[in-house]
Amino acid sequence: MRKRHYLLAGLALSMLVSAGAQDARACGGTFCDSGPQAMPVDQSGENVLFVMDGKTVEAHVQIQYQGAAERFAWIVPMPKVPDVQVGSALLFNALLQGTVPQFGFTQQTDVCDRGNGDSASGAGGSGGGSLGMGGAGGGAGSGPQVVYEKTVGAFEVVVLQGGTAEEVGKWLVDNNYQNIPTAPEILKDYVAQKYVFVAIKLTAGANSNEIHPLVFRYEGDEPCVPLKLTRVAATEDMAVRTFFLGDDRVVPTNFKHVTLNPARIDWSTMGQNYKQVVSRAVDSPVANGKAFVTEYAGASSVVGQFTFYSPSWNSQELEGIDPKELVSKLEQMGLLLCSPYRYYSSDGDCQYNHPLVKALLTQYLPVPAGLSPAEFYGALAQHADEIDMTQWNAAELAADFKLRIQDPAKHASEIVSKWPYLTRLFTTISPSEMTEDPMFHAHPGLDPVQPLNMAVRRTNCCGASTMDLGDTEIAYDKTTGSWPVWDSAMPFAQQIDEFSLAGDRITLVDNGSKISGQIAAWNTENQQTCFPPGAKKAASDDTEDMLELAGGTACGVSGRGSAPAAAFALTLLGLAALVRRRR
Repeated sequence: MRKRHYLLAGLALSMLVSAGAQDARACGGTFCDSGPQAMPVDQSGENVLFVMDGKTVEAHVQIQYQGAAERFAWIVPMPKVPDVQVGSALLFNALLQGTVPQFGFTQQTDVCDRGNGDSASGAGGSGGGSLGMGGAGGGAGSGPQVVYEKTVGAFEVVVLQGGTAEEVGKWLVDNNYQNIPTAPEILKDYVAQKYVFVAIKLTAGANSNEIHPLVFRYEGDEPCVPLKLTRVAATEDMAVRTFFLGDDRVVPTNFKHVTLNPARIDWSTMGQNYKQVVSRAVDSPVANGKAFVTEYAGASSVVGQFTFYSPSWNSQELEGIDPKELVSKLEQMGLLLCSPYRYYSSDGDCQYNHPLVKALLTQYLPVPAGLSPAEFYGALAQHADEIDMTQWNAAELAADFKLRIQDPAKHASEIVSKWPYLTRLFTTISPSEMTEDPMFHAHPGLDPVQPLNMAVRRTNCCGASTMDLGDTEIAYDKTTGSWPVWDSAMPFAQQIDEFSLAGDRITLVDNGSKISGQIAAWNTENQQTCFPPGAKKAASDDTEDMLELAGGTACGVSGRGSAPAAAFALTLLGLAALVRRRR
């Protein structure tokens, strides 16, 4: 029997998202995107990476929060007490950058007298530890007990066990967590299952810019992304992104899998409508809003480790260091760039190449009043008398550096090196669809999926364009010269599949023939032909020489093949014929 233990999040960003957790497998909470263009251009939002070894699941959770630090709170119901550690923020940056979907094209312009030539253009991009302590227990009515308490980087982590839902809610209020009147009702189902509650908030004096990822390690072999408890607080078409490291490609277990119809992507704008296409595809009949799209599946080496780890990040070099040498040492490690003569922001700040470096400097080497960070950190020797030695502690600085920067980065490098396969899944989902928590499993033997999607835009002698997607070619609108605006008959999903735990891939919907028919009808209506086959070689050698001077084509000038360019080339043909008659 498979062990299904889940990462649960219920109270996040000072707001307990409310909804009943009636299913015994419920996860609660979510990790999601935010912002009007969160995918794929804006990579903000919460993201989760699962590392699966068959016995345990390690969930790396990136936490995004803006607001007063004292209002940050996060409650995580879990079946057992997890191991919680500091995670690497730069790891998520590398994951996002290495696997983001991109849609680009090169250009080719027909040369009517010599065959086809090409003119290439650049491709564009689309542009939330303790030790495991066994199962939860405790009798109802005895009140929750603190069974573990630990500082994890910038967070205070407390594990509660036992008590009623009302008593757990009262403990949270008594310990300065925000009072959420609906909390007892939300927590009731988890209490009935004898879950523990991991309560997380920032340490006293910590700022919101010190927030870093957390790593939850728990027993199980099937990860789950929590969604059910997000229904009330979620927005329409909320984006959810998950990564998986392992030996094989990962697929959704209880959600459908969708392959997008590439004709629905606006290739002319390099995929700016990508997120909208995903939303419509996963909302297709049969998928019904509960489906994921695979954005990347392949070698984990696509994640550049040098961007999130360096062996030079050595805390031992900071032990006993003179405060005047700290900035220079961090610059040698590649973590900081600071100069009193060059400002890297409008407020005279430095360039921080790790999100937690500034927090460490602020804590142990605060900037004196009247100076900008660049002025102070860029010339520490000149401001030696202004260094606050009451805040300076090299030993504690080194320990914090090791805990928050060095060790998480090293562990991130180890797991990317250890596990050869990386999967990135993406979906958008609305509150009405959040009735089930998606789970995932590895499925060997599936084809890889690459993030870079390239097409070829071909321009003919009339200046008309088509986009070659590899297995199909689509004409531009002959009237507007723009990418097709399809009607409702053109599907958004090319294929909808499901993957059971013990079974093959089952294709539920295959729209391939329907899509091909729509494209064929469109192309017939919008094709533009200037010359019949075999009538291209009509110009003399003298004409060819002149046309080479004009841009190298007989019917079109190199470039985007606009109608004026084609007209200009035809004018040259007339001029060449006139010269020939005179001879």
